[in-house]
Amino acid sequence: MARLMQWFSHKTQPLSERKQEGKNKCNACFVFFIETQHGTAVGVKVTTAISESSSIHSDRFFGIPREISGLDFDTVTGVFDLPDHTEEQSESSSTMLHARSEDKMRGANTVESLQETRSGLYFNDGKRKVDYVLVYHYRRLSSIRGSPGQHRLSIISNGSFPVSAGKKDVQGVKTEREVAVEFGPVDHAEEEKIMIREEFEANLIDAGLEIERDKEHKVQGVGFIRLHAPWQVLSREAEFLKIKLPTKKSYELKEGSGISGKMDAFWRKLNQPFQPKVPHGMDQSRTKFLSHSFSRDKLHLYNIKQKDTFFDNTTRSRIVYEILRRTSCVRACQSVGVSTLIAKGVYDSAFPLHDGDFKDTGEEHKNDRQLLHDEWARYGAFYKYQPVDLIRKYFGEKIGLYFAWLGVYTQLLIPASLVGVIVFFYGCATVDTDVPSLEMCDERQNFTMCPLCDITCDYWNLSSACSTARASHLFDNPATVFFAIFMSLWAAMFMEHWKRKQMSLTYSWDLDGLEEEEEHPRPKYEAALLKKRLKKKKKTKKKKKNKPNKGAEEAVDTSKEKWRQRLLSALGREVPPGYEKLTWKDRMPGYILNFSSILFMFGLTFAVVFGMIIYRITTSALLAMSPNSETKSNVRVTVTATAVIINLVVILILDEIYGAVAVWLTELEIPKTETEFEERLILKAFLLKFMNAYAPIFYVAFFKGRFAGQPGDYVYVFNGLRMEECAPGGCLIELCIQLSIIMLGKQLIQNNVFEIGIPKLKKLFRTLKDKGGAPEESDDQHARPPQRWDLDYDLEPFEGLTPEYMEMIIQFGFVTLFVASFPLAPLFALLNNVIEIRLDAKKFVTELRRPNAVRAKDIGIWYNILSGMGKFSVIINAFVISFTSDFIPRLVYQYMYSETGTMHGFIDHTLSYFNVSNFKPGTAPVSSQFDREVTMCRYKDYREPPWSPTPYQYSKEYWSVLAARLAFVILFQNLVIVLSTLVDWLIPDVPKDISAQVRMEKTLLVDVFMHEEKDKLQLIQSLLLKDKEGHRAPAAGQLPAQEGEGGPSCPGPRSQFQPVQQSAVARDDRETHRAACGHGRPGDPSGPGAKRTVHPG
Repeated sequence: MARLMQWFSHKTQPLSERKQEGKNKCNACFVFFIETQHGTAVGVKVTTAISESSSIHSDRFFGIPREISGLDFDTVTGVFDLPDHTEEQSESSSTMLHARSEDKMRGANTVESLQETRSGLYFNDGKRKVDYVLVYHYRRLSSIRGSPGQHRLSIISNGSFPVSAGKKDVQGVKTEREVAVEFGPVDHAEEEKIMIREEFEANLIDAGLEIERDKEHKVQGVGFIRLHAPWQVLSREAEFLKIKLPTKKSYELKEGSGISGKMDAFWRKLNQPFQPKVPHGMDQSRTKFLSHSFSRDKLHLYNIKQKDTFFDNTTRSRIVYEILRRTSCVRACQSVGVSTLIAKGVYDSAFPLHDGDFKDTGEEHKNDRQLLHDEWARYGAFYKYQPVDLIRKYFGEKIGLYFAWLGVYTQLLIPASLVGVIVFFYGCATVDTDVPSLEMCDERQNFTMCPLCDITCDYWNLSSACSTARASHLFDNPATVFFAIFMSLWAAMFMEHWKRKQMSLTYSWDLDGLEEEEEHPRPKYEAALLKKRLKKKKKTKKKKKNKPNKGAEEAVDTSKEKWRQRLLSALGREVPPGYEKLTWKDRMPGYILNFSSILFMFGLTFAVVFGMIIYRITTSALLAMSPNSETKSNVRVTVTATAVIINLVVILILDEIYGAVAVWLTELEIPKTETEFEERLILKAFLLKFMNAYAPIFYVAFFKGRFAGQPGDYVYVFNGLRMEECAPGGCLIELCIQLSIIMLGKQLIQNNVFEIGIPKLKKLFRTLKDKGGAPEESDDQHARPPQRWDLDYDLEPFEGLTPEYMEMIIQFGFVTLFVASFPLAPLFALLNNVIEIRLDAKKFVTELRRPNAVRAKDIGIWYNILSGMGKFSVIINAFVISFTSDFIPRLVYQYMYSETGTMHGFIDHTLSYFNVSNFKPGTAPVSSQFDREVTMCRYKDYREPPWSPTPYQYSKEYWSVLAARLAFVILFQNLVIVLSTLVDWLIPDVPKDISAQVRMEKTLLVDVFMHEEKDKLQLIQSLLLKDKEGHRAPAAGQLPAQEGEGGPSCPGPRSQFQPVQQSAVARDDRETHRAACGHGRPGDPSGPGAKRTVHPG
């Protein structure tokens, strides 16, 4: 109770002081009776001074009622009586307030209808746009009358406020009214949030923003604060942020001449059906307006038809967000920016509004959101180009660059898909003529293979793996090498093409010379820094206690430090920016935990891969014991497919876990800014998800079958399970199965199903939660239709582009890293991206709140990751072709060991002999279904036969093949690097037409400013010349013009000669003109009657 009285005294103190200053103010007296549960009443009388021009922008007219409602009290209304000595003054004030109330009631219907037509995008006056919305949760503690631990607040007013119709006295007698409100124990956390919000909003008003809030109808609920930036604020911030805007000066883009011009015209005509029907950028396709950084001194340069529409909604919201980002809250809490307040729970969220509903209302003029929905966010528009300029206009440059990059990537997948399909069909066409496959399928060859496992597995014929060999040829053929080289060059061409596209967008979006904006520290960084300061203060106090007597020099330093701290505290800052920061010592625990956690997750990924190995080994042994011959023949395919499906499920689960762990680990590092946080998060998430997605693929490509041993000397795990081997046709077919299932599964489930299902589930959960926790609404709340801010708040918040980029980067790895094993990867990536673009578009337009428009001139760290993966793909594809496929062994056999120079006899050349008598005891097959006794079995390897002086050792063929493989890796890498460098050199980063336009624009801008300066100089010279002629006129017998009348050379006081703009040069011109015409200020030496010396020229 004492704390509540103290709060009321604190809140009304400034108003009492304002009363004592008083001119043209009326008094209102509030008497608060606080009744406890024991029946005792405590009275608090508060006198406030209220200005006649009170409004939410300038005064605290409704301060007490709003603060009471903010402190969990119901809305306060009633009739207020003034004392006798203030009766006359109160009557006039009450009359004025009643008149205002009646005017508001008469205009209520008009405002509501206007607000409905404006679709909730404007303030209640229907004129000022809602540029930004702040959302907060409020709670007013209500209880049953007389319950223990509760208090009762009665407010007796003095008659200064009108009574609502439902609360008037029946006899019409003016009586004293008492409004009783029940409230519970004061929630200090809520009280603190209210104080922080009030200070923050007051600072926003001081910054020039205008605020509108809703009345709190519920006991608890969600409150909305609408923000509007007037012209003065917009122009000031646009100049401060150096926002480039189009000027009146324009020029026509030149049409190409000759064959190139005709080709361009033909291409544009051919692409016309695929262009989106959006007005933005179509009317001015051949007209380019010069852009220049906004300046209030040069408003005449810009085509300002209406100040309300000169800045588009995206620019307005970005300007307001910049103000919110830098506005501080010092007295209530040491915080800077709305992000810190959201992290502390003061506000729930902050976002700009969408431009109305996305559904087509049948109106002739569609808003940008409807255009984006109809021409971009529909699956029926999959064949159209993206309206990148409109995306950038609506969502900002950062999101526009993402979709532009995704569009370029998808377009360049078309030629890669065509080549991949051709390679695949080439394999299908040549499978019947492939000699190695025919030899494997020929039962007359009679290759008896060694058992696949110990004891239970029997000998088997190589012809039983015929289907595997034929399938392997579809992806392992000479065209695969060409496709691997092509895709390596494709990656280089993609990067070069994107650089050119990025430079074109940078030019057309006026991002040249974009400077990195200064970022405020993150809330958790500020909290860690505050904790460090407090810890440092405690240590300083302990040192002072332990050493009370110090030297004179130290005492002087302490006094200086105290003076400095007092000065900084008077300025509203505890320490200057950059004076104290977190060092590597402060972050060392986070670094250690990061390193150990990443190692642990790497170990977890490898453990999953090892678990899949154990699964394949045990399943293969079980299926090999099956009496069904068909099951035995398809053991490898069955085991591989089931293992990959299980592995896919584990990868999807670990992906979600690794994403959350990456955020947690990045928070432990305590990055200072959001940019640092995002870059570190991207690196961690990419590293973990890359290992998670590609670890099983790397195992199959480079490790499977390499350490299995040979018959009689196999490698065992767990003292009984033999390491698995590759199929007779090689591990490439297994790599293809592994890659295709993981890639398609991730794209289908994670990229599409999760993106569609998870947001809908989140929205359903939020809706059920809000319905369950929210009390019933009042009648006026039911009557009011949901406004734009209500609908946008129900949407999911935007959480950044990192998940979107990550999906595409992982897919880019599937397309480039192991494309030699799966030529159809670009085709499936293309099909996925066609759906992905429309899915992301629909999500951004219909399911997400409108994100903040962030300016960016490139895609940031993602470009470096893409470039690194492109270079890494060259190495990976070289090793896949050399060591995983049979391309090199076939070449070596054909040109070194084949007697006819053909591939006949290749299978027999690659199989070694093993004497079954050399099996270790207990490992040979117990029973055999072969009619004849097996003495020799074959296995795939290059080893000496049992009759050789060095049995079972590597043969010279092995070393020949190994040397050829290493030579191919070196040759492949150098060839691709040379060709990539050549592509980089041949394709300039900046297109020629863009370079020419940049030079032309610089020349035109210089001409514009030179012409402006020339006009000013001519004006000054003409004024000086006229002034000189005016001095010569009295010598000819004419009277000089009187002050204020004007003469033949100088306009009078009502002259229309007024500079259009208030620029510095224009002001100088005006002062020169005033001096020349004799209109100087009083006391100014250049004024009337002053002696002037005119210097011509």
